[in-house]
Amino acid sequence: MRNSRRGVVDPFIVMDVMEAARRAEAAGRHIIHMEVGQPGTPAPQAARQALAQDMERDALGYTVALGIPALRERIAALYHDWYGVTLDPARVIVTPGSSGAFLLTFTALFDTGDRVAIGAPGYPSYRQILKALDLVPVDLQTAPENRLQPVPADFAGLDVQGLMVASPANPTGTMLDRAAMSALIEACAAKGAAFISDEIYHGIEYEAKAVTALEITDDCYVINSFSKYFSMTGWRVGWMVVPEDHVRKVERLAQNMFICAPHASQVAALAAMDAQGELEANMDVYRQNRQMMIEGLPKAGFTKFAPPDGAFYVYADVSEFTDDSLAFCNEILEQAGVAVTPGLDFDPVRGAGTIRFSYARSSADIAEGLDRLRRFMAERGHI
Repeated sequence: MRNSRRGVVDPFIVMDVMEAARRAEAAGRHIIHMEVGQPGTPAPQAARQALAQDMERDALGYTVALGIPALRERIAALYHDWYGVTLDPARVIVTPGSSGAFLLTFTALFDTGDRVAIGAPGYPSYRQILKALDLVPVDLQTAPENRLQPVPADFAGLDVQGLMVASPANPTGTMLDRAAMSALIEACAAKGAAFISDEIYHGIEYEAKAVTALEITDDCYVINSFSKYFSMTGWRVGWMVVPEDHVRKVERLAQNMFICAPHASQVAALAAMDAQGELEANMDVYRQNRQMMIEGLPKAGFTKFAPPDGAFYVYADVSEFTDDSLAFCNEILEQAGVAVTPGLDFDPVRGAGTIRFSYARSSADIAEGLDRLRRFMAERGHI
């Protein structure tokens, strides 16, 4: 049978690492998971209880394509609570995870062959989704002095129709402050390029609050999700905020692509938004884990990294140890029983010399993982 060239995309390597770790666990090994950006905690208890109650009294059929009105209103209220931004709920669109929002964003904004700039290192699925839609991802090789975030000079001379940024970023955990975000928005406006802000890790910040693009402009697309701060990865529910005159276009696309986000997940998400006590308890774990990583990774020989501003990742330069991060991560998994992600997932050019550590799991797991990494590196004479 014939194949479409749209399907010729690179694998999401972290998912391959997860599968290798699963096989090792199936064979009876105890694996410490530092590969996947997934909270080790379930959805908040209030979310699970709300869904259980609704399942008894509601068929949970289709919702309207834009999402349950009460959830859209609550999301809009979050922008006032977190950032002091007054947001019309009509501009909020509930999506099947942030992945659904990426598909809607790229199809709403760009035509075949359009070029979209993305920072490298960056979330790998941006690149692959763009390719699958016959769009052209343009990797910006971000600089360490800019904390691996893009700046206007990185794309000043490039022909691009859009820019996608993430703050806090995956894999680095670095953030754009208001001045840096404003500069990028202004540079895009000058080019007539669309500005897209992936804010999926908002809420998971340590020393400063993340800036939403909506504090600066309404002429942007903002994408977020319940996966990270709200601890609902497998529920596949997220949202996007679009300019008022784009709502109907995105609604029509959502109707045809997805019909709606899962009704059950929307019910749970609405209740999760008021589970501040449980969510802040999760943050206490991330804060502790972050400190353990900052102190423990250098003791294991991993000294070249920037402390993350947000999210739950450390992105380390390991070029002194290897020029093949994929093989290095495979060796760590096989020999140390710790699953970590090669930088090739995030940066095809420089990623052979980097790896990403996730500290989203329990503090006990992080402590054990750091101890295993230290022993692994010591046995190879790296410390």
